[in-house]
Amino acid sequence: MSPFIAEFLGTALLLTFGNGVVANVVLQKSKGNNSGWLVISFGWAMAVFIGVYASSNFSGAHLNPVVTIADAVHSNNYSKLITYLPAQFLGAMLGSLIVYVMYIDHFKATADADATLACFCTMPAINKPINNFITEALSSFVFILCIFMLTNTPNNVQLGALQALPVALLVLAVGLSLGGPTGYAINPARDFSPRLLHSILNIKNKRTSQWKYAPIPFIAPIVGGIAAALLHKYCL
Repeated sequence: MSPFIAEFLGTALLLTFGNGVVANVVLQKSKGNNSGWLVISFGWAMAVFIGVYASSNFSGAHLNPVVTIADAVHSNNYSKLITYLPAQFLGAMLGSLIVYVMYIDHFKATADADATLACFCTMPAINKPINNFITEALSSFVFILCIFMLTNTPNNVQLGALQALPVALLVLAVGLSLGGPTGYAINPARDFSPRLLHSILNIKNKRTSQWKYAPIPFIAPIVGGIAAALLHKYCL
């Protein structure tokens, strides 16, 4: 499997299971309706585990433009950007489309336009752009720094088939501990591509796709990721 296909399918799986658990929790008449933030956080962690496990042998399982950009900054090798980034954004679009098809009747049954939007992209709990930007940047900084510390240490423990588990647990920790203010995008493809799909689809009771907020979960994670890469490269 080529790295492009691996990143495309891995990111599609990530969004299928990730946005799928959100849809299961927030959409009306779903069997998981109102099961809460803990279920969403665990669902996203499992989504990461599945996506990473499926693609790691072929591309290293970045599945996130921030990971690819941070890796490029850390290694001074930017050759993967042209292949990985398009695959990630397109894969995120496919995964989100799968969720929409699976839950189409529940989208129709849901009058809450904010809940519908949440199945595609993130929005802050309290809309304060500066604070929201700082939150996303710091969450991504912690996320990327932990990835470097987990994977670039001399005594890195090899877990074989469970090598994807540490990153999945990291995402679970970020969601449970840092996800409350903004919904922890920490991934521009995870937010931008589904938001674009939301703006295109003819969804009942749909609100605007909130493009005014969209630059924050796109730019802030990249800023945080680059900062983490530089810190690890020159200071740790």
